[in-house]
Amino acid sequence: MSPHIRYEEELNPQQYAVVTAEDGPALVIAGTGSGKTRALTYRVAYLLDKGVDPRSILLATFTNKAAREMLCRVEGLSGEKARSVLGGTFHHIAHLILRARGYRVGIERSFTILDREDAESLINQCIKEFMPSRDKRVPRGEVLAAVFSYGVNMMKNVENVIEERFPHLVEFTDEIKRVATRYQSEKLKNNALDFDDLLYYFFRLLKDCNDLREVYSSRFRYVLVDEYQDTSRIQAEIVDLLSSLHRNIMVVGDDSQSIYSFRGANPDNMFTFLEKYPEASVYKLEINYRSIPEILELANASIQCARKVYPKRLTAVKPSGELPEVVYVSDEFHEARYIADNIVELERDGVPIQEIAVLYRAHYQSMALQMELTRRGIPFEVRSGPRFFEQAHVKDVLAYLRIACNPRDELAWKRVLKLYPGIGSRTADKVWSQISEYPDPLAFFLNNIPTVKQRTGKRSLEHLLQVLKAISTVEMKNNPSAAIAAVINKGYDDYMKTHFVNYQARKDDLNQLVEYARSFPNMEQLLAEMALVSHASADELQESEGARERVILTTIHQAKGLEWDAVFILGLNEGRFPSARALKENPENEEEERRLFYVAVTRARKILKIFIPRASVSRRDVDRLMLKPSRFIQELPPHLYEEVDLSGVFIRNFEEEYDDWSG
Repeated sequence: MSPHIRYEEELNPQQYAVVTAEDGPALVIAGTGSGKTRALTYRVAYLLDKGVDPRSILLATFTNKAAREMLCRVEGLSGEKARSVLGGTFHHIAHLILRARGYRVGIERSFTILDREDAESLINQCIKEFMPSRDKRVPRGEVLAAVFSYGVNMMKNVENVIEERFPHLVEFTDEIKRVATRYQSEKLKNNALDFDDLLYYFFRLLKDCNDLREVYSSRFRYVLVDEYQDTSRIQAEIVDLLSSLHRNIMVVGDDSQSIYSFRGANPDNMFTFLEKYPEASVYKLEINYRSIPEILELANASIQCARKVYPKRLTAVKPSGELPEVVYVSDEFHEARYIADNIVELERDGVPIQEIAVLYRAHYQSMALQMELTRRGIPFEVRSGPRFFEQAHVKDVLAYLRIACNPRDELAWKRVLKLYPGIGSRTADKVWSQISEYPDPLAFFLNNIPTVKQRTGKRSLEHLLQVLKAISTVEMKNNPSAAIAAVINKGYDDYMKTHFVNYQARKDDLNQLVEYARSFPNMEQLLAEMALVSHASADELQESEGARERVILTTIHQAKGLEWDAVFILGLNEGRFPSARALKENPENEEEERRLFYVAVTRARKILKIFIPRASVSRRDVDRLMLKPSRFIQELPPHLYEEVDLSGVFIRNFEEEYDDWSG
């Protein structure tokens, strides 16, 4: 054992048991705020201290950022040998292995990874072939992308997915199946994989190629999985295949925080683990370092009402504080005013404004509050908007590099072509039609400018030729930073000036991209990373932006993994939380709605206030709709919270208020 790591002193007894677990399968039920990251980090360090080859350890996480942070901590504990541990998201791990062995399942090594927008664009192309464009009810590529993604993650065919998850698309089932077939063939033709294909082909590789399954299950002697409650069915299958030989699989998760079924997360993975591994050891992390005891008592009471849950009871390290408040207000406007008043008071009492968050089940619930905060001049941030690598100007510049790396990338070609004067969609299609007949469309383009009718279009192609010629050299392919700078300086900067109002901000983005690209040895690695990063969880994005000094307004789904000193939860009414629509789709959804409430409650460190409007206001007919408290409040023992009823003291003329809000 490493003498400088004092495991028993640096870990609590529950964490220590996890870290020093004997070989064999293990299920770690990690309560919120219980230090599971610390346990996982020390577990890897412990294995390395025992002399385990770092290359035989696999750490699967849900964000690459989480993997980097964990492995960085391991390196601080165990030294440079930690750098040989393979860690990352399932997609990252799949990408690495498919680059090396994907040919065994028909995937060429130079494949492009399609991001969400490119995948939807390709699906739309396929839709045009099978569905009448004049029919406005035809589902868009964005909708079908969700159908296909859910099917891959849950390992179900299109027909079953539509029937179970998208019943409103049943009448289009035959057409959607044809689109799915065509979409798959187009990706293969373009040597491209979408994000879900990484999992699909990785699973195929392990399932169908017995020799490779033996190679990888033999190599990875220890498999550790973080956030196991959020894994999809295919991810769980991949984990089982990778650990099939040694069976040293440790999964860490909290069934009470499984809230992403709409993305394909399968909470049953937690409950079926012991069926697949009956010899597994079970560990619990129940010591909470985040919240005061009063908040945890309320959370414990709520989740105990669930019908299917691993029993656990969070206990606090922090000293006692104030009881959570359940606040009855007249309506959303009263709710907004009272919250704004509370924010001002908390800031006056020394609570940093960025340590205050308002959570809600659905985005529309924040409307009145946004208006009130704006009117009061209280700074706030609504967690929304495109991520850096999903912005148009960033994707435009990277499309040039995609062409240089994979000359058969049709989508990248068409995106770049349409940036130039005189080249619209039709002309771009014609240009692609001419150059795609050749094995290397880029080589042909650089020596034979395609024929176009308009003079402007011809000049544009000549300009594009110069740019592509400059960035397609071996030197540029091994210097992606210089290649991006060349694209910007050879015309894209002028394009931004004439196409974007916020030109300077976008230019700053690209300057940052140039600097970021310096850390990559070639274009291929940069593009792969960009595609993977563009699919990073919303939680990771929020953490990177969370330092701004403003109140945070966010849905509970986006708040998972985060914490604040003070948390306000809006709209705890039947029909809103739990969602009436979710319950109508499937009564079993009540379980996930309760888990969502549990997640919301446990975001708070010191102060928790839950709001229940007595009535709602419809602007259409100016009627007041009386609301009932949520079942999640009614089922709680009253001694766990302080009830504050302000609904009777806020009396006003609604029509005057309506005029005031509507301006």
